[in-house]
Amino acid sequence: MSAKPVSYIPQSARLLDQLREVLRYKHYSLRTEEAYLYWVKFFVRWHGRNGQVQHPRDMGAAEVQ
Repeated sequence: MSAKPVSYIPQSARLLDQLREVLRYKHYSLRTEEAYLYWVKFFVRWHGRNGQVQHPRDMGAAEVQ
């Protein structure tokens, strides 16, 4: 079963604020929102642990794998 595309376009320019907006649009619980924000921050920091922090939009498949 494929996920339904998001019909809401976030207004914020910041990544985590966009994530919050979409999760609230989809009526996710506050605890789920907090968990998702934690894991996104963790991933970005973990990926940049060698001093080369990149914005997720600049990451490719190789960085995610």
